[in-house]
Amino acid sequence: MKFKSFDGKEIYVHEWTDVKNPCGVVQIVHGMAEHGARYGAYAAFLNEHGYVVVADDHRGHGLTDEATLGYCDGDMFNDVVRDEAEITDRYRAKYPGLPYFIFGFSFGSFLTQCYISRYGDKVTGAVIGGSSYKKDYEVYFGWLAAHLIPAKKPAKFIEKLSFGAYSKAFPDGKWVSNDPENNAAYDADRFCGFTCSARFYRDFFSGLIGLYTTKYISGLRRDLPVLLVSGARDPVGAMGKGVMKLRDFYTGKAGMRDVTMVLFENGRHEFLNEKEERELKWNTVLEFLERNT
Repeated sequence: MKFKSFDGKEIYVHEWTDVKNPCGVVQIVHGMAEHGARYGAYAAFLNEHGYVVVADDHRGHGLTDEATLGYCDGDMFNDVVRDEAEITDRYRAKYPGLPYFIFGFSFGSFLTQCYISRYGDKVTGAVIGGSSYKKDYEVYFGWLAAHLIPAKKPAKFIEKLSFGAYSKAFPDGKWVSNDPENNAAYDADRFCGFTCSARFYRDFFSGLIGLYTTKYISGLRRDLPVLLVSGARDPVGAMGKGVMKLRDFYTGKAGMRDVTMVLFENGRHEFLNEKEERELKWNTVLEFLERNT
């Protein structure tokens, strides 16, 4: 279904609502160059355990902007964060009184990091998956490089620097996951793997620069339950080091009191879509939800 967001933009939202007696709602925030429908299998699993699930296709992604994949007018980071807040309000009104969780993955995890500072009072807890503490010279270099490219042009140079480096970390060149079937499905999906525009990267890097600041910390709820979960071999999280740094930031400088971190030993980036230890991975997120429901 589609709904009009704060600026009149139509955003496509996937719903998995076949739950007789729902005990909570999970809002999934997908990653870069993919789309919300890819979370259908995990959504069905959560449905079986009583959770209604929704996931949008972000601006420049999926059915929201299928004719201009990788590009959308406006701010492709902050506008999406506002979209997520609008989605939260919509489904909290539809399911009043139920615990409500936000689950951001990859690019969506950085959107969620921003979201919990601006809109943390809207949710019961947050899952930040496939993420990292990301504020280094690469962010500033990427921001500058993106401003040297026309806004609508695919930023192949930036993509090569990031995803290309990730691929080199593995003999098979497959950084997305260790599951051949998942990798093949990703490669075959018309809504996956496209090159995002310079506009996207400008806004993304600007969004990252806004994280971890004094203003950012002041917006965080100290009592918000947060689960940091990633593959230990995920290059986005610097093979776990970036996830640990993010945990230390939240529990240290930010003073948050309920932050849990789980790293799956052989998991790469898309840990939810890997067959290896799938029960453990799926249940780790479920247990967090159930513990806070």
